[in-house]
Amino acid sequence: MISYIKILRPVNLLLIVLVQCLIKFALFDHWEVETQLTTIQFALLVVITLLIAGAGNVVNDIFDEAVDRVNKPDKMIVWRLISEKMAYNYYIVLNVIGVGLGFYLANSIDRPGLTAVFIVISALLYIYATHVKSMLLIGNILVSLLVAMSLLVLILFEIYPMIETTATPRQMGASKIVLFYAGFAFYINLIREIVKDLEDIDGDKNGGRNSLPIAMGRTRATHIVFVLAVLALVGILWLTYTKLYIHTWLSFYFVFLIAAPLLFFSIKAWNAESKKDFSLLSNLLKIIMLLGVCSLPLMAQSLMPL
Repeated sequence: MISYIKILRPVNLLLIVLVQCLIKFALFDHWEVETQLTTIQFALLVVITLLIAGAGNVVNDIFDEAVDRVNKPDKMIVWRLISEKMAYNYYIVLNVIGVGLGFYLANSIDRPGLTAVFIVISALLYIYATHVKSMLLIGNILVSLLVAMSLLVLILFEIYPMIETTATPRQMGASKIVLFYAGFAFYINLIREIVKDLEDIDGDKNGGRNSLPIAMGRTRATHIVFVLAVLALVGILWLTYTKLYIHTWLSFYFVFLIAAPLLFFSIKAWNAESKKDFSLLSNLLKIIMLLGVCSLPLMAQSLMPL
């Protein structure tokens, strides 16, 4: 039973729950934005997201056998603790329930067309695991877009159905904040995907993949990670200096709890060489992602319209 939970990657799923709840309660409800979903319907949306994302993690592990046998043989779940057949059945059940509940939710708010959102996301997760993951950068970009979609889905289900002609100022403002955090999640996850490719380069070679480190070499790919991190650092500092400077506590948070860890990451990235170094970088990006998400209540409080 524990293996069936571990394969879902519960820590990653909990981060999704956290960010969706913060958007709903710390932003939408706090701003009194006109939204569509009741609390129960919102909880259902969260469950649907978790089911489909969890299914994506399962199918990803199924097709990672050749890579995982090299990178993490002791941590393999599919093939070692769960058979391939059982993993496939698990994947199918999670998807069927997730998409089925999505169909029910979309119809309950008189927007049946929104069912397509769940079908497309489910299909893209399968395509990523089976085909796109082996393509240079395409897989990194796709999975990062899907991470961003876990935030954007709240705009689609909460705000879009409530718009008759034009969005209200609060709906527009809240949507812009969600878009900002979705962009942040996309960018940080993209860097992390490249770092994971650096960490897993030996297994990826064994699995016949064409990742950025394999195509360009580990040193050049590491330098790209450094540049991307520095750009993120400059972007956060620019945003703080030009837009958030009048909000003291928010500025403090962005400088010391987001920019400072990014600076530390950049320094570590410049000299990273070993698998241990890249594992540290990957964990640092997880922390930066979490810290970024946790800034949302302070952002909502500081920028709340009068």
